[in-house]
Amino acid sequence: MTEVREKRRVRLGPPGDIPPGATRKFDFYVAGHRVGAFVVHYRGGFYAYLNRCRHIPMEMDWVENRFLTEDGLYILCATHGACYLPDTGECVSGPPFGKSLIRVPLVLEDGELVATYPENDDFFAET
Repeated sequence: MTEVREKRRVRLGPPGDIPPGATRKFDFYVAGHRVGAFVVHYRGGFYAYLNRCRHIPMEMDWVENRFLTEDGLYILCATHGACYLPDTGECVSGPPFGKSLIRVPLVLEDGELVATYPENDDFFAET
């Protein structure tokens, strides 16, 4: 069996590689599990979240690597139809109304966007 190494920081490349209105998936590896995440380039800013609906923890892309509604105004959960604001992650319509997606911190390092696994995600915490 191959051991999966922890990967809590991911280099996403130069911001120019993600066009306005586009999304891009990437993965962290935490506690031996793949944890999906995505970045969205929305209205000039970059925002990243774990790819996990706040209603039921399922990945949200409705088509591979597609997270936004057709008009580009909301992040859409394909399973539940919940709509989240791209810049805050807050659910404004659907079952987890008022809850927010778990934000992934982004920084610009040496001309590249770098994502770091969020400290506030306790999904793999031991109980």
